[in-house]
Amino acid sequence: MASSYALCGFSYFAPDVRDRAQAAPERGVRLSNLDSKPEEMNMEFDRMTDTAQAKLWTGPAAQAWVESQSLLDQILEPMKDLLVQAVVAQKSMPRRVLDVGCGTGSTTLAVARLLGTKGCCVGIDISEPMICAARARLEREGARANFICANVQTHTFEPASFDMIISRFGVMFFEDPIQAFANLAHAATEHAEMRFIAWRDPSENPFMTTAERAAAPLLPNLPARRPDAPGQFAFADQGRVHGILAASGWTEIDVRPIDVACALPEGELIRYLTRFGPVGRALEGVDERVRAQVIEKVRTAFNSFVHGTEVRFTAACWLVSARSRPV
Repeated sequence: MASSYALCGFSYFAPDVRDRAQAAPERGVRLSNLDSKPEEMNMEFDRMTDTAQAKLWTGPAAQAWVESQSLLDQILEPMKDLLVQAVVAQKSMPRRVLDVGCGTGSTTLAVARLLGTKGCCVGIDISEPMICAARARLEREGARANFICANVQTHTFEPASFDMIISRFGVMFFEDPIQAFANLAHAATEHAEMRFIAWRDPSENPFMTTAERAAAPLLPNLPARRPDAPGQFAFADQGRVHGILAASGWTEIDVRPIDVACALPEGELIRYLTRFGPVGRALEGVDERVRAQVIEKVRTAFNSFVHGTEVRFTAACWLVSARSRPV
């Protein structure tokens, strides 16, 4: 049994919490929430999936993104613009766009403003703090948009409900990427285009890895990045990306390299280095003496990226496109 709820003039379905509790009682679904709104029930259940990524994106990492929203929007604006241009370039303007891993909603709202009254953009993300921030932005800015707090792998989308799917660095964190992309294919209309941006290899992105290399001697417990594990560089391998999409039902797959010029104010560099990535997470548990040493060493390592009052770097990414299979 499913509860239907409307977003931007078309329906989605959230499986009823009572059904879920009977099917999977070990997940601890509380029946006390049965009187909640369907959207709230959906949010509650997805919080209880208790995956490693859900833990990560409801903790300090998510809070850092929320608190640094304007800085990150500035850094990642070129990627947002690429996705907005992709929407504009469609033969016919999409009416229903899904933004996967939408974070605090910058790309979702940009696309919603583009579509105006003729369409709608829906953002979905596993991070409740970021979705709350996105909804607050929506209230302030106003647009035909909506935000869902859910796990894309398991969320029950209405079949064929989106005629375009986009993502800015939001698809590398799936614990089962084939399941996630198959679910997105289920949500896509016939011949719908998917367009997303993901990071290429760490060796091609020194700005993203310099901090951990510089800090490693001072932070011996700094976790090593694991190839193919959910995370920033999970889609570094071009062949793997192609294989995942093919296995999950997508066609006309194109994975092409792009190099994107990015910048941030020099005065924000320390905040960026100490809030994000493996070093930012590791600094949460160290004393002030070690923290000061790490900051000094890491900041020095970034001198080559500093040009006067601006920090500049090139983001080595994949621009990926694919289409849903004909029904």
